[in-house]
Amino acid sequence: MTALELITLLSQAIYVVIFLLVGYRYLRARTPAHLDMTIFFGILAFVVVESRIATYLGLVQPEWFTDTVVAAVVLLPYILLRLVDDFTTVPVVIKRGSELALVASVIGLYVFQGPTLPPAYVLAIVAYIAGLSFYCGLRFYRAAARAEGVTKRRMQAISLGTILFALDIVAAGAGGQMSDPWKTLLAAIGQVLGLASALGFFLGFAPPSFLRRAWQAPELRRFLARAASLPRLPSTLDIVRELERGAAAATGSQARIGVWDEDLGKIRMWNDPAAEPIHIEPGRHFSGRAFEQQKTLFSSQPARDDPEAAAAYRGARVGAIIATPITAGEKRLGVLVLYAERPPIFALSDGELAQLLADQAAVVLESRALIDHAARLRAREEATRLKEDFLSAAAHDLKTPLTTVVAQAQFLERKATRDPSAPSDLQGLQRIVREAQRLSALVTDLLDAARLEQGRLVSDREPTDLGMLVTQVASRQRAGAHSVEVDVKGAVVGNYDGRRIEQLMENLIENANKYSPNATPVTVGVWQENGEARITVQDRGIGIPASDLPRIFDRFARASNVDDRKFHGMGLGLYICRGIVEEHGGRIWAESEIGKGSTFHVALPLSEERRLN
Repeated sequence: MTALELITLLSQAIYVVIFLLVGYRYLRARTPAHLDMTIFFGILAFVVVESRIATYLGLVQPEWFTDTVVAAVVLLPYILLRLVDDFTTVPVVIKRGSELALVASVIGLYVFQGPTLPPAYVLAIVAYIAGLSFYCGLRFYRAAARAEGVTKRRMQAISLGTILFALDIVAAGAGGQMSDPWKTLLAAIGQVLGLASALGFFLGFAPPSFLRRAWQAPELRRFLARAASLPRLPSTLDIVRELERGAAAATGSQARIGVWDEDLGKIRMWNDPAAEPIHIEPGRHFSGRAFEQQKTLFSSQPARDDPEAAAAYRGARVGAIIATPITAGEKRLGVLVLYAERPPIFALSDGELAQLLADQAAVVLESRALIDHAARLRAREEATRLKEDFLSAAAHDLKTPLTTVVAQAQFLERKATRDPSAPSDLQGLQRIVREAQRLSALVTDLLDAARLEQGRLVSDREPTDLGMLVTQVASRQRAGAHSVEVDVKGAVVGNYDGRRIEQLMENLIENANKYSPNATPVTVGVWQENGEARITVQDRGIGIPASDLPRIFDRFARASNVDDRKFHGMGLGLYICRGIVEEHGGRIWAESEIGKGSTFHVALPLSEERRLN
């Protein structure tokens, strides 16, 4: 046996094997695509077997039988076109044109009966078969460009096999019209092309399971590697989208994941990330049925099998569906839905792959549920801690002035009872007023903190000269051990809530006074810079540890070097300052060095008029 004879035998054997495989699949799943595959490779297998038997037995077929075989071969490109339409969509005009050309070719075959056919007719037949096959190969190539994963590789193999099949037809047709040595050379080239075409068809239409797994492995490994980090994504929707992308890449189809909502008793599914999720009841549609029955469902005709959603399937061009429940133990978490435009995108083994992906999705979603549960527990513990801190701080800071007020009032009461005509104790009354004001300030801070939580701290705004406002606030500070030096550089005007900006400056200046040693000044600066109003309050006090700077503007937070017995406060002042600044659209931060003082910076947006100057 020569090398060319061996090549011919191999290619013919491959066509017979493909026929047996696709025929078996058709018996298991009687879809139009499997029928077209069976017809296409059945014709090739029949021609191969018939020619082998005739050669082995030395039979001479009657003319009508030969014409029938040729007619069957002429039918091949039309069946290829139907296969293209099974995997993607072929324009109607192409289908009708190919049908007319097929009928004309068959009619011509019986018109030109005889031992030999006219060369012009033979060339027309070759042009028809090769041209339509080339077109089919290009359509399969375009389908591969739009696909991914296993589907992409299958389409590429089919495209290559179809184009090589067309070249084989061209070589055979041209060789029949030539004499040696060109006829022999083209015959040899045709045999090689035939073998390569058979291999391409085999890999595309009947890939063995181990090859499909090898094609799926890279995408599946990427999916599994990515899965470990998915539970840490910001939201469940982000996790679902990543799971969908991984499942689509691994299967070469489209994917959607629905998540079970225990409160609603429905499956939430996001068809459009920008839109609200749709809710599916258990038992409805394929996703609901798979979830309720807890088994994988497949449909090659979803519009027929789920008439309630037929319009949606047709609108989305869904021709096949696999739905698999996502379950962790006995806990139902959701459903994975794979869908494709045409049924042959899926193989019989894709149900097992879908289940594998669903199991991995269950691990990810269950991990996220555990993380969310732990976060809720931590949030509850933090809320409890903050509540306890608040009650402790409030009790401590309210108790001190209240004790003073009560004690002083009782003393004045006893004094007045013993000697009603005695002159008023002015110092005692002043002490009561001072401590009552301190109580009032603490209560005001608590109320402001509550307003801040609701986003209602800042109200009406109007053009405000910050330099003038800061100067007025500084002048109202009590004369004592500290002086407040104000440095205003030019007019700084913006639209602000003047009352809250005053409160901001009072808090910052009072803090600077509180934590600074006697006889040290507090310096306040006001100016414009880069389209913003800038304010700084600088003291020469005890300073703030660097580790505390990120949290000093938090609620109830105080620096770790603050002596609560010496410096009273609940840790709300800077929290309220940050709220005032941020509700104005600005920023606040601090710089500090232990023992050398602190500088608080405020940046506020200017009004449009001032920003343009």
